[in-house]
Amino acid sequence: MNTQKIFVTPLFNLGFRAFFALAGFSALLLILLWNAMFKGSLSVSNYFAPNEWHAHEMLLGYSVAVMAGFLLTAVKNWTGQPTATGDKLVGLCLLWLYGRLLPFYSGLLPDSLIALVDFAFLPVLAYQVSQPILKAKNYRNLIFIGILSLLAVGNGLIHAEKLGLMVSSAATGLQLVIATIIVLILVIAGRVFPFFTERGLTGVLIIRNPLLDQLAVGSAALVFALQLLGVSGTLLAIAALAAGIINSARIACWYNGKIWYVPLLWVLYVGYGWLILGFLFTVLSAYSVVSTSLALHAFTLGGIGILTLGMMARVSLGHTGRALKASNAIALAFVLLNLAAVFRVLLPMALPAWYNGLMYATTLSWLAAFALFVFVYAPILTTARVDGQEG
Repeated sequence: MNTQKIFVTPLFNLGFRAFFALAGFSALLLILLWNAMFKGSLSVSNYFAPNEWHAHEMLLGYSVAVMAGFLLTAVKNWTGQPTATGDKLVGLCLLWLYGRLLPFYSGLLPDSLIALVDFAFLPVLAYQVSQPILKAKNYRNLIFIGILSLLAVGNGLIHAEKLGLMVSSAATGLQLVIATIIVLILVIAGRVFPFFTERGLTGVLIIRNPLLDQLAVGSAALVFALQLLGVSGTLLAIAALAAGIINSARIACWYNGKIWYVPLLWVLYVGYGWLILGFLFTVLSAYSVVSTSLALHAFTLGGIGILTLGMMARVSLGHTGRALKASNAIALAFVLLNLAAVFRVLLPMALPAWYNGLMYATTLSWLAAFALFVFVYAPILTTARVDGQEG
């Protein structure tokens, strides 16, 4: 019996390669389409309303692609067991891709089919990730299966409203998805920030504080739980302030001034800083001092966007046997993405009359950052490791 794999190109050697490539290209295409929709120059039939589509695709399209690439790669390291490669990885990628494309066929395909295809990706990914964890009896990492399951629940709530099965559940679903992604980032940060800092700075030893790690994640989860329950005002403000202070203390324990000479490090610390700013803006939004949109985009564009770009850049170099040094082009991409966050989150408070111009500047900065990422990393992701090893 011939069991030879069809897809043997390096792109499908390990999860980070294919999914980081998909994430990079989708970051460009999704924002180009959204900008055209936002300006009214493009009107297309879609399963989602325009604002819903933008939020859904940036979270459950782009962000989930980065998560899939990271987990399929990290779980192999954590367990010593193989994760999806070759044909299985291609199947996962196609399922993700169909989820992005089918909403544009609304009216031609049943809405239930569109929802099923998009919903299926996270459960299938969770199954693929769980297999090496269970084989290795590495039960500590089953937390990531729980996180993927929560994301699937959030996505299900979005589709339940679109299919008429529930009323006003999509907003709750999106809130749950954002909360889960940020909690996942905080969990992963505790594992990789100290390690990356020690690897990137000669002679530096980071002291871990497990209690502070737990408090950082737990305080963030409490803030999002209160928001999901519709709690605002003083109680939410106190919880968000506590989360901001605890997470600031956490990252201060890892911080070393030398990171500013290493772009692959400072981008992660600055991205974490945007998450902390998101908690502080949540305090202000609880009293209607700033709009909830600014807090939301501090978390999403600032925190999720910058941290995912930084992680893709760092992980791709490490797992292709290359030197852990960002090129000048990628360092510029990090700066540009931070500028996009400044244009979208900070400047609208000071210059509200310039809102439309600032949104245009945000779009251009985002597109330039990810164009540089795709240009630099497409050859890295599609060619074999430079050290001759597998992966």
